[in-house]
Amino acid sequence: MSTISIDTRDGTMTAYLALPTGGTGPGIVLIQEIFGVNQVMRDLADELASQGYVVACPDLFWRIEPGIDISDKTEAEWAKAFDLFKTFHVEHGVRDLRATLAALRAYPGVTGKVGAVGYCLGGKLAYLMAAHTDVDCAVGYYGVGLQDMLGDASQIHKPLMLHIAGQDSFTPPAAQAKIHAALDHHPHVSIHDFPSNEHAFARVGGAHYDAAEALIANGLTYDFFKRHLG
Repeated sequence: MSTISIDTRDGTMTAYLALPTGGTGPGIVLIQEIFGVNQVMRDLADELASQGYVVACPDLFWRIEPGIDISDKTEAEWAKAFDLFKTFHVEHGVRDLRATLAALRAYPGVTGKVGAVGYCLGGKLAYLMAAHTDVDCAVGYYGVGLQDMLGDASQIHKPLMLHIAGQDSFTPPAAQAKIHAALDHHPHVSIHDFPSNEHAFARVGGAHYDAAEALIANGLTYDFFKRHLG
């Protein structure tokens, strides 16, 4: 696979690009966790490409430090990841994702619609993409801080799917209750709960990885994209 450059109004960032076998298909913006565009993200992009999508995973930390590619395996990497998370400017991230969306739509191999999927920080940004961009559909896995952004829900007019981990230490029960109260009856939002799982249960190789539950969540995501992206 390859890397492409995406022009934003503040400069140029890179994105990992994964192409399907035939080279063409609907597009998906893949939104990173707090570890940058690392092997986990590249593997996810490649998996989505194998299903027929043109996938771009932008380097959203480029303003802080371009090319972040760390894992969740050491305390030092976790400390760096949390520092990046604290420094990251969410509005800049949404702006960069809007630029990625436009770049994918203009990419010669993209035929038709473009969706988005994100994890952790990316799950939060997927929710914000659904509210503040014209993305055709979006999926968020265990997004952080959604309970503080529920006022944005009135601006969601395209399909949004959320996967919530019931034991998520970053989204405690009271926060989950707020999310459900605000979104359960939203006409464009569907929520799937995984009551026994911790944050990042779908991160392959992670401490909380649950292969069986990840398979269910991913199956729901893939079906969602087939319905809404064609």
